[in-house]
Amino acid sequence: MKEQFRQSMAWLHTWLGLLFGWVLYFVFVTGTLGYLDTEIDRWMRPELPVARPAASQAPAILQAQRYLQDHAAQARRWNITLPIDRNEPYLRVFWQAARGAPPGASGAAYLDPEAGRRIATRDTAGGQTLYQMHWRLHYLPALASEWIVGLATLAMLIALVTGIVVHKKIFADFFTFRPGKGQRSWLDAHNVASVLTLPFQLMITYSGLVFLMFSFMPWVVTPWYGPGEAQQEAFLNEVFPPLAPSRSAGQPAPLVPLERVLHDAQARWGGKPVATLGFENPNDANARIHVVGDFAAGPLRATDILVYDGVSGERLMQRDAWQSGPKAFRDLMLGLHEGIFAAPVLRALYVLSGLLGAVMIATGLVLWSVKRRKRVERHRGKAHAGLRLVERLNVAVVIGLPVAIGAYFWANRLLPVDMAQRAAWEVHTLFGVWLLMFLWAALRPPQCAWKEQALLAAFVFVLLPGLNALTTSRGLLPSLVDHDMVMAGFDLAALVVGIAFACVAWTLRRRQARAAAC
Repeated sequence: MKEQFRQSMAWLHTWLGLLFGWVLYFVFVTGTLGYLDTEIDRWMRPELPVARPAASQAPAILQAQRYLQDHAAQARRWNITLPIDRNEPYLRVFWQAARGAPPGASGAAYLDPEAGRRIATRDTAGGQTLYQMHWRLHYLPALASEWIVGLATLAMLIALVTGIVVHKKIFADFFTFRPGKGQRSWLDAHNVASVLTLPFQLMITYSGLVFLMFSFMPWVVTPWYGPGEAQQEAFLNEVFPPLAPSRSAGQPAPLVPLERVLHDAQARWGGKPVATLGFENPNDANARIHVVGDFAAGPLRATDILVYDGVSGERLMQRDAWQSGPKAFRDLMLGLHEGIFAAPVLRALYVLSGLLGAVMIATGLVLWSVKRRKRVERHRGKAHAGLRLVERLNVAVVIGLPVAIGAYFWANRLLPVDMAQRAAWEVHTLFGVWLLMFLWAALRPPQCAWKEQALLAAFVFVLLPGLNALTTSRGLLPSLVDHDMVMAGFDLAALVVGIAFACVAWTLRRRQARAAAC
């Protein structure tokens, strides 16, 4: 009975892993890059200087206010993001134009916190777009992408649980790896990557479902609040209380001195830094100022928010980070999933766990095709269409996706800086190159395509630091001299990735030389 149950779990584990494996691999690779989104953003904006921590926030706020007053006095909303940590290393401003304003009236800018001048940077999709791909899937409608990613995440959670059931010697498998043994080696690699990061995989999949719970379970609200959009809005307003919204009075009025608001907020928060200042209807008699704390202060993905009258400076309301036990649990799951609170060592563990998760998925996909290919060769039969399709999809996804991401970085350096819709074309380059990798995998024998695309990936990443040095003044050597470890670290990471793919290509070439496959 136990053996039958284990076999049924093995069947479920195998087929769920196969059907959703390619989507999950995409989610894991782009999601893992999200843990380095700030560093990728900086590399893709080489015009930005090295981030320097400021002794006081007040001068930066005044410089930002002065810039917004000069360039967006009639805007409906302002937003000032202050440099406080690794997640927000630069002073940034954003403004949203009033309704009916001409296109282009809204905007954003990086500012020098001392001089207050705008730092001109290229338009780029950056690391944030790569991060958002892991749940938005970019080109798809939001609802469709949420359901696709949600179902894939649910399938992975089931696959993890069934994988635990299937493996009789789960901890013994952790210490077992037999290279050069074909199918056995792929299984060992799959087991090691799975067991080593099992707590992370369980956390990241469960918390991912928590992220999507309102999309996945919309009818849970109905029995308590009733059907209809108004009832749904009432539920959301109770869970996430609105922050004293206001309408424009149409009467000009000067803003309260922001130092007073800053000092009051910091006094209430025990000297903790302010992360963001949001303004509704600035320069209006009904102006509001939202003072937001640091979301990265801890694993709870929530923070205190204060709302002030923008003219008198009177504090109107406070929304605390802790509101209830159930919401705190949700905020904790979101915080653990995003990892924005993580210090460098913990962030490195996040990245390593994410990469091993991608390895776990990739080895599972390859193991499926290797196992069935061996069975076909044993019986000297002809591979069925499903096997041939899986083999080619494996190449295009497992190796083709990194090639496409490398092309995304190349596009950032090669596209003209003043090109219209430049950020969008960076993303189009990524998916265009990925489509070429699918065509390549379809036209070439799988054993050859693996080697060729791995070699291409090696060239794309190994040459990336050289391209950076030729097109910017932020090459590897100048960055090391200037102690600019973000730019230097990116280039060094690209070299490591390129060398890893070169080793894969070399290993595949040796095996194919023995088999005379290509």
